[in-house]
Amino acid sequence: MKGIFISIEGPEGAGKTTVIEDLKNYMLRSSADCLFTREPGGIAISEQIRDIILNTKNTSMDGRTEALLYAASRRQHLVEKVLPALNNGRIVICDRFIDSSLAYQGYARGLGIEEVMSINQFAIEGNMPDLTIYLDIEPEIGLARIAMNKSREINRLDLEKLEFHKKVRDGYKTLQNKYNKRIKEVDASKTREEVFQDVLKVFKETLNAKGIII
Repeated sequence: MKGIFISIEGPEGAGKTTVIEDLKNYMLRSSADCLFTREPGGIAISEQIRDIILNTKNTSMDGRTEALLYAASRRQHLVEKVLPALNNGRIVICDRFIDSSLAYQGYARGLGIEEVMSINQFAIEGNMPDLTIYLDIEPEIGLARIAMNKSREINRLDLEKLEFHKKVRDGYKTLQNKYNKRIKEVDASKTREEVFQDVLKVFKETLNAKGIII
């Protein structure tokens, strides 16, 4: 049986890392075979591309260059890590996937959602997540969380102005409306436990529909 592909999305400071950590701990008590990975990155080549994209020195990077680098990283990660795991029947949970490119580069950078989708369709060849959990948060709250988290490494996208982060959220909202069967929204402004329980509910519904009980 082919595995299940789930992506976790959200703007900066939405709490993806925390949710994924809680999911990892939960899945350790389950018999399900689960792989956790991230974008950009997840494998050696893609991690090298990640270093280029997120380097705070690369502020002159063109929007199209950024979009192409993300797509290149995504392609290598997909063929080297994600698809082999799915073909072995595993549950793959990925910190970001194609929707990040559509929201950040397509919408917020103004390159166009359809244009960025076409670049990424070449990269992923139709391999879309079965479920995308979108953690929604107002950018002011998300950026305040980042400022309070002294252990978090600051990346190039954190240096963008508030207006950019507002556009990112608008982009995600647009995508959630367009792909509402795949993208399920969770209010990330709640407490850690409340957010996790909301995520777990959606997560279990998708697995149960595929005949997997956890």
